[in-house]
Amino acid sequence: MKSIHTKEQASFIERLKKARNEAGLTQVEAAKKLKRGQPYISKVEAGELRVGVVELNQFAKLYGKTVGYFLK
Repeated sequence: MKSIHTKEQASFIERLKKARNEAGLTQVEAAKKLKRGQPYISKVEAGELRVGVVELNQFAKLYGKTVGYFLK
């Protein structure tokens, strides 16, 4: 089956997952720190939910990365 994600979206999602893992956080832990439910993290990482600029900044701060890291 062909992916519905563009190459750029797929790359963004992979960097998001990698950053969470490098920060040593589970989806549950990341969700708690962002004051969200775990399904939010799961859906973002599955590409089911898109991330806005405010959320992207929150992820960057939580994972110790720059916003630019996710947009390479």
